[in-house]
Amino acid sequence: MRDYVRALLGPVGRKNSWQLAEHAGHCTPDGLQRLLNGATWNADDVRDDLQTYVADKVGEADGVLILDDTGFIKKGTTSAGVQRQYSGTAGRTENCQIGVFAAYATTRARALVDRELYLPKSWTDDRERCHAAKIPDERTFATKPELARAMVLRALASPLPIAWVTADAAYGQEWRFRQMLEEAAVGYVLAVPKSQPVPRFGRIDYLFSQAPDEAWEQRSCGDGAKGPRVYDWAAVQLPVTEDFDGERPTHHRWALARRSISRPDQIAYYLAYAPVGAGVDRLVRVAGRRWAIEECFQAAKNECGLDQYEVRRYVGWMRHITLAMLAHAFLAATAAQAAAKGGAETIPPWSRSPWQKSAGSWQLASHTDPPTASHPRNELVPVAAQTSGRRQALPLPATMSFVGGAVRQDRP
Repeated sequence: MRDYVRALLGPVGRKNSWQLAEHAGHCTPDGLQRLLNGATWNADDVRDDLQTYVADKVGEADGVLILDDTGFIKKGTTSAGVQRQYSGTAGRTENCQIGVFAAYATTRARALVDRELYLPKSWTDDRERCHAAKIPDERTFATKPELARAMVLRALASPLPIAWVTADAAYGQEWRFRQMLEEAAVGYVLAVPKSQPVPRFGRIDYLFSQAPDEAWEQRSCGDGAKGPRVYDWAAVQLPVTEDFDGERPTHHRWALARRSISRPDQIAYYLAYAPVGAGVDRLVRVAGRRWAIEECFQAAKNECGLDQYEVRRYVGWMRHITLAMLAHAFLAATAAQAAAKGGAETIPPWSRSPWQKSAGSWQLASHTDPPTASHPRNELVPVAAQTSGRRQALPLPATMSFVGGAVRQDRP
């Protein structure tokens, strides 16, 4: 497992078992494949340790839990949960697997903290097919919002400090999902479709079509790749429902609309549940946090091989995804630590370039220079070294160790 996570963090072109094994110095991928498919360990235990690690490194009292799904394009019909279905990642219907994920975001960092594989009815109604893919008998059909609800409840029971939940309209339109959050007294800002009914006022788009011009104000919902994301926003506090809220409610319900400045016909809608005293600016900022999970998907796929697995069974999928999430969380915590120190530059593991020209051709030299104060060896991210012509994995950083199957920082 240590070799697998180190290789996921390393400069490996495509993070499948063969290339990960080569990076780790293994002669064959058998050991890593057994780790995913046959070894005795529980991926949910590592998930729990991962949540503790993220809470310890980047947790904040105002943390936001974000729910969304992403697609994994696959060929064939034997990979657990695969079928032709819509993938938001591809933007079309594809032969793919769908994973439902939870990400945790604070002002310090964001990281994936939970996952579930969506199993269509074409799978759950065929138990023989499920057995062949090693899908547990207790995994029956569950909608994506139902999987999301289970992940929220797990996260609320974890050490993660969570004040808000946000998600797109596929989850926000589910009244059971909203009711569960209200019963847990957790604030939310959830996207909903334009046809979403608002009690006593009809459809949400009709409600905001009656809003006066002065109700729309330009507000930023956070910084994006090109600077602040500014839209026109309108918000209205909804009447209290005494049967549910009591005479002295602790939270208020809101309806919000976000209108594009350059294309005013493009309007997104939200329902919110916020502690008394939370203003519109706070709701807008929480709504803007939803993009953090897209950044997590992109980073985990590009940097940690989240989507580069070659396993077909349910157990292998859960294990690879969990270890890729663990690797991504380590990168997120490391980046947050560097930012807290003023954006200290990461020193490359080579004190000089391994590329050397000799006799008119370029060669890779072995790294034999002793470490110095200005160029310490094995800084932050594990890499592969050349030793006597044989690839050998360097040890984990001094700040990284495994406890209970997960990884944590031991000392500064």
